[in-house]
Amino acid sequence: MLGFDDGFRDRGGQPAARLAAGRPAPGFVSEIGGMAEGTGVFVLTETNALVSMSAARFASEDDFQELLGRFPALLAGDQIDTVAPRRFLLIDREQPIASEPGGPDRWALDHLFLDQDGVPTLVEVKRGTDSRIRREVVGQMLDYAANAILHWPVGGLRERFLARCAAAEIDPVEALAGHLGGDQDFDGFWAKVAANLEAGRIRLLFVADRVPPELRKIVEFLNLQMRPAEVLAVELRQYQGEGLRTLVPIVIGQSQQAREQKAGPSAGRPRRLWDEKRIVDRLAGDTTPAIAATAAALISRLKALCDRVVFNDAPNYGAMTAEVDDASGPCGFLRLWTDGNVAVHFNALKRTAAFSNEAARRQLAERLNELPGVAIRPNSLDRQPSIPLSALATDQGAAFIDAMQWLADRLRSEGAN
Repeated sequence: MLGFDDGFRDRGGQPAARLAAGRPAPGFVSEIGGMAEGTGVFVLTETNALVSMSAARFASEDDFQELLGRFPALLAGDQIDTVAPRRFLLIDREQPIASEPGGPDRWALDHLFLDQDGVPTLVEVKRGTDSRIRREVVGQMLDYAANAILHWPVGGLRERFLARCAAAEIDPVEALAGHLGGDQDFDGFWAKVAANLEAGRIRLLFVADRVPPELRKIVEFLNLQMRPAEVLAVELRQYQGEGLRTLVPIVIGQSQQAREQKAGPSAGRPRRLWDEKRIVDRLAGDTTPAIAATAAALISRLKALCDRVVFNDAPNYGAMTAEVDDASGPCGFLRLWTDGNVAVHFNALKRTAAFSNEAARRQLAERLNELPGVAIRPNSLDRQPSIPLSALATDQGAAFIDAMQWLADRLRSEGAN
């Protein structure tokens, strides 16, 4: 059986991978009648012999799934993003998904991966011979995506990852940094995952040994229409010949129009890692010295009252997220932006024990609405309403921090129960 540890060690990423020598590996079946001639796929051996490869199919869907779990590079991250190739870390197979907050698990996703930017990548695997690949799997995946965004607390995903590492006797910090890049901050990475889920920034991958034309059209359409989500298919073709096995992944769905639409005006620009000084300096240049001073004071107070602050790495807009840990993991309850606004993440609070009840979130909104210039509407209690920094100067800033301290104390108190 293919091991969990192998998935961490794999550092591939080539469009084609030679995975076995000698006799064909399990989970590998040659096509009926053979196709040694005319496939256009050849392997040049070390002895300078040219081996013609014949098309083959996977023996079972489970064999197909295990291969992806062991070798995430087969998802062709270098084709998905040619500028910054995606690297994938397997969080779990058969990842459960509920259909309501706190409800029982209703579905099981084939694979959940995270890339180096913390973007959840949902993978469904079907063989081309499975008739469900044409329609049923599309509706199934959209169900998964819609409910995963709403009902996946990042703390739960983190715990599943930690459990897998413990079972394999692997250090989770080293595993994450080694697989996704040596500069990964463990807590900061999971903050990125939470932010991506909140924003609906996910990736849906349909993986098959043959992608039928019907699915190809649907994927191209969805990828063009859905934003910021990305919808792609990976056709993983398999060939065999003289004891060799070759796998060739091909990414489908990336039209030029979809690339430009999703990339936006910042495409190709270098990313920057923001910090407290850069955010304050940007505010001083783009707004007023008074607003920059308010931001500096708020950041200082927030660093003192929360468990951690996390900075983003976007090319244009800087942000600092304040986090407090509750029973389910880190809760990013507030984000201060370089556009001069502070967003209170009621949608993240809704997933915590302390604020799952709307009455508790309403109480927080009422406290904030006592400040002049703040108007959080009743329909924003599961959203991310913004408050201008200009409304949080002097005494009002102190009152705002008092409300944030009350929020943090409540998160910690309920999380300890």
